Formats: sequence, C-alpha cells, structure tokens
Amino acid sequence: MNYLAHAYLSFQQPLLMTGNLIADYVKGRQQLLQYESGIQQGIRIHRAIDTFTDQHPVTARAKFFFRPSCGLYSGVFTDLVYDHFLATDQERFTDDTLYAFARSVYGEITIREPALPPAFMEMFKYMQQYDWLYNYRTVTGIERAFKGITHRAKYLETNPAIIFAAFIEHYDALQACYHDFFPSLQAHVEALLKTENS
Repeated sequence: MNYLAHAYLSFQQPLLMTGNLIADYVKGRQQLLQYESGIQQGIRIHRAIDTFTDQHPVTARAKFFFRPSCGLYSGVFTDLVYDHFLATDQERFTDDTLYAFARSVYGEITIREPALPPAFMEMFKYMQQYDWLYNYRTVTGIERAFKGITHRAKYLETNPAIIFAAFIEHYDALQACYHDFFPSLQAHVEALLKTENS
C-alpha cells in the first residue's frame, strides 16, 4: 500500500503511524531497535500490510491492468491507485476530513523529525510541500504522482502518460478491486493489532 493507506491503518495512533510511514527507510534489526516500542510496532504492521497486499488475489487482478504498460512496476502503481480510491471513499473520508487527516499526519511527523531517518525526511519534505496525502484524492494528483514514480524508477522507461491512460481506461475496474480488497486488509490489520496488544 501507499502512504495514505499506511497512515489510515494506524487508527490515529501517532507512534504506530510514524512507524508505519518510515518502515521502508528502516533496515535491519539494529535500526529497528533504535525506536520506541510504538514505532517498532508500526514498522512491523507496515511490513505485514505490504505482505498481505502483495499476496492478495484481488491485488493480482488490479496489477493485471498495469502490467502491459509498466511490467514489474505494476504493483507500485496499484498501491498508488488504492490510495486514490481510499481518499475518495465516502465511507471513510469527506473532502474536509481528508484535508484534516493529512494535516494531522504532517504534524505528527514534523514533531518527531530529529529521530526519524534522514532519507525519509527528505522524501517527507516533498510529501508535505505538495500535499500528497490530500491530493491523492484528485485524478490530477494521481497523474502527478505517476510522473514522479516514473521519474524516480531506475528501470522504468515507459512514458507516464501511457501508464496513466491505463488507469483512466480501467478506472471502474480498479475501483472495484479497491472495494473488494480494502475491507479485508483493514480487518487483517485490526486482528494483528488486537493480537499484539493483548
């Protein structure tokens, strides 16, 4: 999953959310143990979310729509469009509550900046500046994110317009994938947290 989903699936627990967002920038057990227990839990939950998502048959169905245009990067773009459909899911966010949620996430990360990985904070600077979490809600925001991924990807030479065209062409089918998948992911994370916290 992408950043909005990881933040959302932290259930307004600041330390859990922090770990959930920085996990890709924490390598090895030694780095993990540098953080307090709540952040460590967030890192573990992030990795569990990614494993569940990558192995889920609905994700395989969604990736199919991107594979002709971006091959092995299909999972990256699937994660991103899942965030788009989460941001537009009226049962979870309105325009106002998404805006407020994004401000809350940015604030929690900012106050913990000295303890967080410098590479994460470099990325976070752009996340906050361009308001990624809120702008995942718009098609224009997703198009901009597609361009950013394509620019940063070492081995992806496809024109981002081609990948974005696949998103638009299969918009309804991808949205259906999100609705088929996300409730099961949330239930999985809730069960993990219940087990860990019991």
